[in-house]
Amino acid sequence: MNWSSRASSADDVVSRIASGMKLFVHAAAATPLPLLEALCRRTALEAVTLYHLHLEGGAPFAAEEHAGRFRSVSLFTGPALRKPVEEGRADFMPIFLSDIPKLFTSGQIPLDVAIVQLSPPDKHGLCTLGTSCDAARAAVDSAKIVIAEINSRMPRTHGHTVVPIERVSAFIETDRPLPHGHVAEIGEVESQIGEQIAALIEDGSTLQMGIGAIPDAVLARLGDKVDLGVHTEMFSDGLVPLLEGGVVTNRFKKIHCGRTTTSFVNGTKRVFDYVDDNPRVEFHPCDRTNDTALIRENPKVVAINSALEIDLSGQVCADSIGFRIYSGIGGQMDFIRGAALSHGGKPIIALPSTAASGKLSRIVPSLKPGAGVVTTRGHVHWVVTEYGAQNLHGMTLRERGEALIALAHPSFRPELRRELAAARHFPVG
Repeated sequence: MNWSSRASSADDVVSRIASGMKLFVHAAAATPLPLLEALCRRTALEAVTLYHLHLEGGAPFAAEEHAGRFRSVSLFTGPALRKPVEEGRADFMPIFLSDIPKLFTSGQIPLDVAIVQLSPPDKHGLCTLGTSCDAARAAVDSAKIVIAEINSRMPRTHGHTVVPIERVSAFIETDRPLPHGHVAEIGEVESQIGEQIAALIEDGSTLQMGIGAIPDAVLARLGDKVDLGVHTEMFSDGLVPLLEGGVVTNRFKKIHCGRTTTSFVNGTKRVFDYVDDNPRVEFHPCDRTNDTALIRENPKVVAINSALEIDLSGQVCADSIGFRIYSGIGGQMDFIRGAALSHGGKPIIALPSTAASGKLSRIVPSLKPGAGVVTTRGHVHWVVTEYGAQNLHGMTLRERGEALIALAHPSFRPELRRELAAARHFPVG
């Protein structure tokens, strides 16, 4: 089929967008930047709302000069939207990742247009959602109009990712590298945390991890494990050596046995090349990958999630620094609860003990005003810092406060102990 002959210019493709419309924007490495740039050239547009997860490569519609014309709604906030959200030029929606698809499929948010980046169609005329299935599946299935960037370098992925070329109203054809996610440097603290977590992971465990120095430090220490599985919302480069080396076999998983299951990938060309036309990796929408009822069916689920701070009762803030939105709820609660219900599962919150080059403790008497509780103290189990690992499940408020103080940096422990004693009305030992 001569599909290329249907390609248009970016300006022509976005001409289908009118004032007042509600749009979905494909996220992470699949961010369709050429179409977003063309959208911003439509100076006559007003009151256009864009719903999206974390974007890579830029968010031109969020620039100050577009205030009032475009309104961004972050379902998970990335670096490009933190300042616009803080200044009130953009919005943030706190929501579990598993709940996002239903916003679109139910019609609660009626999408006019889905703007996506796709892999080229095969001989059957079938494109794929490439590196990000997540909420894009629901958006493509629900929107009145689908417009696309078809990028020759977008990996062709397996799972629930197929989009027939006939579903696409208009598209541009590109040949550009996908935006690379930031590869975090693993320092001494992250290495120590990685060692603590790796010691908790048993052979046959099913892993969920995110992106960053701590997940990469954990993965780098799992080379001697046997028959690990992966059921996660996302993964990056750090998992590839375990997949290629046969450490991850997925043979004991109950859900998608024999397959690595994810909702999206982000990272460098290494992970993009690995998932390209790889039937051992299945991409599914985030209401499936993050379904607690499915997660719990897998054995020994180890869910590794991060935090910005945690108070002495065990409340975990992971999406904001006070009132300032930093990221989002994402899938943390989906997997923390799923792992807790899994036979032999271990839900883990991992964080360095300090921030601001050691000037601030991340373990605090109480969360900052405005801070969001992503994981409640009733859901929290394992907490890991470079000073050890503690399972708070089943502990009283006083016991968990003492356990968390043991995970804090030594220079902050005396003050934390005094604060705990005052709050829980017992003498300082």
